[in-house]
Amino acid sequence: MSKFYETKSLTEMTAEEWESLCDGCGKCCFRKFITGRGKHEKLHFTRIACNLLDLKTGKCSDYCNRFKRNSECIHLTKKNLPEFKWLPETCAYRLLYERKYLPDWHPLVSGKADSVKNAGIQIQNGVHEEDIDEENWEDYEL
Repeated sequence: MSKFYETKSLTEMTAEEWESLCDGCGKCCFRKFITGRGKHEKLHFTRIACNLLDLKTGKCSDYCNRFKRNSECIHLTKKNLPEFKWLPETCAYRLLYERKYLPDWHPLVSGKADSVKNAGIQIQNGVHEEDIDEENWEDYEL
């Protein structure tokens, strides 16, 4: 039986199919910072999470209201996906956009909701941004 993500393009997917691509790793909800300029610019990932992220489950604690509660929340859509080249290499949206396969641990492949956690994909030892001063973000770089 073919799976929708193997037969449909991202633009052909229904809203429900699009949402189901998210594996719940939570990596896009962790803060990043940039150093350098121009060709020396570098994006740094941290283990500092949005205050709405449940650090144990990797899920947003207020998903329906996330854009109202956090103006910096990422609104990934079919149209703006090409703008998000920084998405983690394991992100299903990025993988399918790059015409790659989903990993075996992805819930759509494994059929198990906890496969992301069991595979160790989630960021470990995350902290909420409200608990960290922004000038100390470098101390939490991955």
